[in-house]
Amino acid sequence: MQLQNIKVIAKEHGLKISGLKKEDLIKQIQVAEGNFDCFATAYAGVCDQMGCLWRDDCMKASTQSH
Repeated sequence: MQLQNIKVIAKEHGLKISGLKKEDLIKQIQVAEGNFDCFATAYAGVCDQMGCLWRDDCMKASTQSH
């Protein structure tokens, strides 16, 4: 998902967005939505959250950071 779209979602949740990296912004959105802030932590490509909005980006970020 493009950073601009993520910023729109963050603003809808009333989150401050300045100075945050994409990963940190998504984690704040996850918490605001009542979810775990697990973005980019799918070690070994394992994640059971099939309906997650961030799943595609998360899986890519997980493989890049580990």
